[in-house]
Amino acid sequence: MTGYLVFGGKCSKDFGIYVSGSGTFNAPERDVERIEIPGRNGELVIDSGRFKNESVSYPAFIRTAFRSSADAAREWLLSYPGYRRLEDSYNPEYFRVASFTGPLDFDTRFLNLSGECELTFNCKPQRYLLKGEQILSGNEAMELYNPTGFAAKPLIRVYGSKGTLLAGGMQMQLKTIDGYVDIDCETENAYKGTENCNANIYAPTFPELPEGKTTVSFEGNIEKIEIKPRWWTI
Repeated sequence: MTGYLVFGGKCSKDFGIYVSGSGTFNAPERDVERIEIPGRNGELVIDSGRFKNESVSYPAFIRTAFRSSADAAREWLLSYPGYRRLEDSYNPEYFRVASFTGPLDFDTRFLNLSGECELTFNCKPQRYLLKGEQILSGNEAMELYNPTGFAAKPLIRVYGSKGTLLAGGMQMQLKTIDGYVDIDCETENAYKGTENCNANIYAPTFPELPEGKTTVSFEGNIEKIEIKPRWWTI
């Protein structure tokens, strides 16, 4: 085991931990309801339009300085119960959003000098592409290409005073912009820093970037836009 993972911005190698990537290649389960109807063969499948969280496990090993490394690893992994960014050396083009709540059970070796364990993370179903973190900027219409089969929910920063944002067949009215506003299409919120700006926008739905090409443009007193597309797959 010579691989490593990065969780919450900290690398497992800094804690003497090396991992195997054998558990990183699975896929999440679709959230569906199966209904049996009397007199009808088979089952009716009702899809909720989402995937469930999945468990991703890394067989892990501490080779030397076991006690001090294990103590530090416990603090690193268990100090925060919420979601943090998870990356590993086996899938360098992706990252996940994951939480770790334990347990952390080591099987120690000779004289407690080394030990093995399994690190299991509860992960959101998306594997985000690192290239989907790149900011795309333009002061005129832009054509974006989604390389995956899943609609992305971007983070869009709009500069100007007011106007209309158009993405594919969707229109969003921005009634008032104080310099700029951030539109988070995943959380469906508009804000500037800590200020909530939801009252300043109107749209029946928030923009999505489906598979393939999408044109994003704007009208009115909008100067430019910046888009973090957030491409993802499973």
